[in-house]
Amino acid sequence: MRKWALTLQLDASSGLPLFLQLSKAVADDIRRGRLRPGDALPSTRALAAELGVHRNTVIAGYQELASEGLVSARWGGGTFVAATPATATALRSTITPGDGAAPSPSYAVAAPLPMPPSTRVPPGILMMYRGVPDVRLLPAQALARAFRRAVSSHGRALLGYGDARGHVRLRGELAVLLTRTRGIAVTPESVMVTRGSQQALDLVARTLVTPGDLVAVERLGDPSTRNTLRLAGAEVVPLPIDDEGLDVDAFAALLARKKVRAICVTPHHQFPTTVVMSPERRARLARLAYDHRVAILEDDYDHEFHYEGKPILPMAAGSGRANVIYIGSLSKVFAPGLRTGFVVAPPAMLERLVSIRVASDLAGDATIECALAELLEDGELLRHVRRMRNVYARRRDALAEALGRHLRGVLDFRVPDGGMALWARVAGDVDLPAWERAGERLGVQFRGARIHDFHAREQPFLRLGFTYHDESELADAARRMARALAARR
Repeated sequence: MRKWALTLQLDASSGLPLFLQLSKAVADDIRRGRLRPGDALPSTRALAAELGVHRNTVIAGYQELASEGLVSARWGGGTFVAATPATATALRSTITPGDGAAPSPSYAVAAPLPMPPSTRVPPGILMMYRGVPDVRLLPAQALARAFRRAVSSHGRALLGYGDARGHVRLRGELAVLLTRTRGIAVTPESVMVTRGSQQALDLVARTLVTPGDLVAVERLGDPSTRNTLRLAGAEVVPLPIDDEGLDVDAFAALLARKKVRAICVTPHHQFPTTVVMSPERRARLARLAYDHRVAILEDDYDHEFHYEGKPILPMAAGSGRANVIYIGSLSKVFAPGLRTGFVVAPPAMLERLVSIRVASDLAGDATIECALAELLEDGELLRHVRRMRNVYARRRDALAEALGRHLRGVLDFRVPDGGMALWARVAGDVDLPAWERAGERLGVQFRGARIHDFHAREQPFLRLGFTYHDESELADAARRMARALAARR
């Protein structure tokens, strides 16, 4: 129960009696939310002494509030804001429109940006449209131990302002990880830790882009990426994709017509289609970017999850790496809520990134960073990756089998070699929006490719994540999708 702080002043020269001034001030505080149902008002004796008025004035004010149903008195226990519907009713009847209301600002605000669908999952709902990790499998005890060790060993330093580049231990461990598992030869000085890969992209965009610069993106992609680039002032241009990833011929044609500042790609598992860009296209893209002085923003958001054969190394590890700015994430490995990403860039670029970060965010969460460094140092993170790779491969196969059993002839897909979702073409006679709505009613959420399309046009495709749910849940989701298809309207 909160203690009400006095903010009112009574004016004896006003034509309004003091007790009514008091009751009106309290009523305004209730309406504005400063006083909430159940909050205690000061005693009549204490408030009278504070206001310098006779106690009877306060008693009369409280009685006025009680008559309007706004407060209630408890015998021997004080006066409280009423916790009944009478409060709202009385306020509507006694306060004129605009009386005490928050003033409307005179400045203009731009319309909100398009938002991706929420990833919050209501109880009982099977969420299929995002490829996110199953946080139920998080090694919580190992993470808790790492937190305790980090705080007990470095608590004072961790809880102060840290290095805007990220904790030196985590940068060092990331440099080792990237060198050993992704073929990117880097030092800790080349790595910057961010609050997720989205902040990394935001910092890179604000470093590279000046208003009006052209930035090319994949026509089907993450709307958050496009929003970030536009906020930096970029004119975003879409390029087509096919079964080998980005159409590099289309990129070459764009370069022949216009000056391009940067291109943003997801070559390992293209988002959302999961296709892998061929080595030939990667090499040609790198050559074109270097010759035309175009920065390549490589988003390698789920590199760890490749199930068949060997994963193709990032462009940042190849011979054409000179113009590549590499962005990655640990959020897909552990949990989105840990918000840990990173960027690898040349020294001059990194210095600019750090200066821009400091302008709005002095440093990251050093405690989380140090704890994650501990997990990398003792091998727990890589053990967790290996466990999750096996788990997610089984779930991928389980979803593919369930979709083939329940939705044969409706969905056409190939089982992806990696990633956290599969990409399926929907039969032409299916009303996809109606199917989505029917699925919602039956407790399964899936979304057509409209949310990924640059022009927000309907597309006959679904991206279905398989990492968030276990095998039985995925089978149930496929059954619900089939029932929803039969019940759509």
